[in-house]
Amino acid sequence: MPLLIGLVILVIVFGIGFMVLNQRRQTDTVSNRLAQFTERSMNLEDLELQLPFMQRVVTPILNNVFVKLGQSAKGNDKLRTNLMLAGNPGNLTPTMFTGMRIFIALALFGVIFLVCMLAKVETASMLQWSGIGGALGFLLPAMWLGRQIKKRQKVILKALPDALDLLSISVTAGLGFDAALQRVAEKWDNELCREFRRALSDIRLGTQRHEAFRAMTVRTGVEDLTSFVSAVIQADQLGVSMGKMLKIQSDQLRLRRRQRAEEEAQKAPIKMLFPLVFLIFPSMFVVILGPAVPRLLGGGL
Repeated sequence: MPLLIGLVILVIVFGIGFMVLNQRRQTDTVSNRLAQFTERSMNLEDLELQLPFMQRVVTPILNNVFVKLGQSAKGNDKLRTNLMLAGNPGNLTPTMFTGMRIFIALALFGVIFLVCMLAKVETASMLQWSGIGGALGFLLPAMWLGRQIKKRQKVILKALPDALDLLSISVTAGLGFDAALQRVAEKWDNELCREFRRALSDIRLGTQRHEAFRAMTVRTGVEDLTSFVSAVIQADQLGVSMGKMLKIQSDQLRLRRRQRAEEEAQKAPIKMLFPLVFLIFPSMFVVILGPAVPRLLGGGL
């Protein structure tokens, strides 16, 4: 009887919960339908309030702090070039990036100093570890930016042969070069296609084709893309067939990809040597020779 009563109560609770959820779902559906027809125009304040708290409050505060800290930095030309090669992550300016490095360095310095002070570490060790943390915090953003540059260039290099194949097919089928490039840019959503879209946008705004393409090579820093752009500019100036030129460029890029793969395959045994020597061989020696060590020691005694 108690078990039966418990089952009945459980069924009633689940039934009430299901009814409440179903009613709420119906209410939400009706509200959404009404909102489609009675949707009022939203002002800038309403649009801003719909943003997440991090994007609405925290991000502007951090950006202002970064700008204040990075205003004293000089010689940002190289940093500006690196940010451009990385694709301008987070729309960071050189001043903001420098301020971010200083902010992270100060934050790590303060956190480590506070932890060491609470742990009652000696003053010399406290300053030493805090200085190491501050230096690490200053170097980490630069290391991250370098990895972003390599990652972006690798993505562009990987997508370039397929893009040239589609470009060659489109031009051979009768499309103009700009129309074929627009088709390639709409086919994928990667770093290369974004650069193609930006170059086409510059051309529509009045920039010469060779200038827009050379600006694209400066923004990417990929050697294969630079050679492709040089071939396109020469073919355009000399009146060479774009279809034949694109076919030759596609074959050359695939040959270079195969050569890079073979180069990486030749490097693999050397790279495997270090984990073999320092990780795998010691564990094998412990498993194989470990049981014999106590016997040898016992026999020696």
